[in-house]
Amino acid sequence: MPQDHGAPAQGERFDRPLAERSEIGSFIVMDVMRAAAAAEAAGQSVVHMEVGQPGTAAPAAARAAAAQAVEADRLGYTLALGLPELRARIARHYAERYSVDIDPARVVITSGSSAGFVLAFTALFDRGDRLALPSPGYPCYRQISTALNIEPVIIETGAADRWMPTRAAIEAMAARGNGLDGLLVASPANPTGTMLTPERLADLIAVCREQNAWFISDEIYHGLTYGEPEATALAYSDDVIVINSFSKYFSMTGWRVGWMVVPERTVATFEKLTQNMYIAAPTISQVAALAAFEATEELEANRARYAQNREVLMAGLAGVGLDQIVPADGAFYLYVDVGHLTDDSLRFARRMLDETGIAVTPGLDFDAERGGRFIRFSYAGTPEDMTACIDRLRAWDVLRGG
Repeated sequence: MPQDHGAPAQGERFDRPLAERSEIGSFIVMDVMRAAAAAEAAGQSVVHMEVGQPGTAAPAAARAAAAQAVEADRLGYTLALGLPELRARIARHYAERYSVDIDPARVVITSGSSAGFVLAFTALFDRGDRLALPSPGYPCYRQISTALNIEPVIIETGAADRWMPTRAAIEAMAARGNGLDGLLVASPANPTGTMLTPERLADLIAVCREQNAWFISDEIYHGLTYGEPEATALAYSDDVIVINSFSKYFSMTGWRVGWMVVPERTVATFEKLTQNMYIAAPTISQVAALAAFEATEELEANRARYAQNREVLMAGLAGVGLDQIVPADGAFYLYVDVGHLTDDSLRFARRMLDETGIAVTPGLDFDAERGGRFIRFSYAGTPEDMTACIDRLRAWDVLRGG
């Protein structure tokens, strides 16, 4: 007769708690997407302005390369650092676009930029280290760092500085605490679309070196600028971590493929982490990404469409009284001050969805302290989306004083 070793009876509750590291906040824009999808399923017409996802497909050349690979290739694992051909093409990209020479050995292919952040935070920081993050900023920076027991140190930025950190702010933050171990800056930025000038970028890299802190440059929106071109941190130092992706300019969000450029002395560490955490980025996505570099004409046409969307949306928002915006240099977002209408952007965005069918992201996703008075519009969709958004806002009682 089998012995009873005290195993729980079927249906008995197992109450061991989850790890404390899992107690992080939601990525609110994903909650908005879920609510918008539910509204659509219920028959409501929704204009999607909430998610930073290009309204265009992956380049035709990328899709063709992927289809050919499915038929002709077994699509097994690549090396952990990625396809050698893709790493070499990315190095060539830096020479062509920025006149910066990069050894392909320093390129790490990742499962989107999100994996890049996990890898970078794991490689660079120990438990309790302090990572400076500008606010407003991409919420997953602080959530990932919290999950890894890294302390996110929030640096408030303002419209007067185009929502970008300054040398003085970094120095003051370091002086008030126990120093800083790193700074992460995105340029162009999410949610504001603003960008560092080359001089300010170089200055931030210099102050990090003075503080003996890592500088991480999120360059995921490079290629999507509408005036002055963007600068890469690699133009000013080889001791920085650059993270980029094929999601935005290349319109390949769902393919989950990105890259990092890391200092030579760290390559072996990133290779070991990748081997153990992910093995390698998806092979089919790497094949498609390599082909995407040859789709410049198509990609530039997409950028031109975003530029047109930007102009239409900025003018239209101003026409309905939503004119408190620092004009975006790049990406495809407008960060709009609605403080004259609400101090609860979460509720305001929900009401906008319910009453107009427009889905936007509450500013609280990007700034826990001041985000209650802001909302973010994404203009990554179609020109028809921009027109529909403005038409619906123009008829909305809230903006008509109703």
